[in-house]
Amino acid sequence: MTDYVTLAGGCFWCTEAVFKDVIGVQSVESGYIGGATENPTYREVCSGTTGHAEAIRVGFDPEQVSAGDILDIFFATHDPTQLNRQGNDVGTQYRSAVFPADDAQEAEMRAAIDRAQADQAKPIVTTVEPMTTWYPAEDYHQDYWETSGRSNPYCMAVIPPKLQKLRKSFAARSKATVAA
Repeated sequence: MTDYVTLAGGCFWCTEAVFKDVIGVQSVESGYIGGATENPTYREVCSGTTGHAEAIRVGFDPEQVSAGDILDIFFATHDPTQLNRQGNDVGTQYRSAVFPADDAQEAEMRAAIDRAQADQAKPIVTTVEPMTTWYPAEDYHQDYWETSGRSNPYCMAVIPPKLQKLRKSFAARSKATVAA
């Protein structure tokens, strides 16, 4: 059985790379959600005019990793206190947001926000937004870290620290840590 959770935490290349390393995660798809334009392109979303967020849809085996664990990793590996930005990426397309599929998932997401807030000095600004149409990103965005990211200076600056945080704070959940 596969469950899904949809998360926006800045650049989807960076969030995708983190969740590809989580035990129990079966798939990670980069895409766009939360906007008004039908079938948006990367260029349109990056313009900030569509209302979409760069996001990931994480497919996971709930017998191996819980939705709560997925959400705790999400909040620990991006800055949920930055409004409409992550680092140098600025705009509503880089907002911190979660998109619950149902009432139970919404309750889990709100509980995760509360847990994360306990570890933050500043208020968490992550929004809980309605699940709208999911648009997969163009093919070249999928598996970006594995295919292109290691030659991209932006990715090299942003992704390794996120992976280090995952492997330090969630060692038992990291494929790389457990395999070592």
